[in-house]
Amino acid sequence: MVKLVILNQGMTGRAHELNVDRTTIGRVEDNTFQIADPSVSSHHCEVHFRGSDIVIKDLNSTNGSYVNGEKITESVLKPGQTLRLGQIELKLEAEGALPAPAKKTVESTMVMPRGVSLSDLESGGRPLGFDTNQAFSKKKNKFGIYFWIGFGIVILVIIALLLYALSLASPHK
Repeated sequence: MVKLVILNQGMTGRAHELNVDRTTIGRVEDNTFQIADPSVSSHHCEVHFRGSDIVIKDLNSTNGSYVNGEKITESVLKPGQTLRLGQIELKLEAEGALPAPAKKTVESTMVMPRGVSLSDLESGGRPLGFDTNQAFSKKKNKFGIYFWIGFGIVILVIIALLLYALSLASPHK
């Protein structure tokens, strides 16, 4: 049995068995292994078997994928090594040899239990083990800033034209 086990506090021990040829990992529900953490991209990486090797392929994630602290785009992950996705650390555990799993197709989306509980959402607090880190800050939306600046300029031009039209329409003494 080959599995990825989450090491982070608050999710410690949560695991996913690698029993299909291709496993996708990410924040949204359509992944084979969902990790509901803001530092994990919606479709972060995929794990697949290449012979008896387990290969991790980053899917152009925002915060990157790391094997034993080294950033990767594609790499073999060996038992005992650590895989970091954003701020989430996982360890590959294997009992016995690493046989390639039998070909197994997934008929539908598999949803992993326990993302964020309703009580966590209601309390408005952050989950345990979530450290604020400037390296994972929210991206700025520059388009929105430029839109409002342009909108303001257009409004000023319209007001100036209205004032000019009103001054022409009013009788002069």
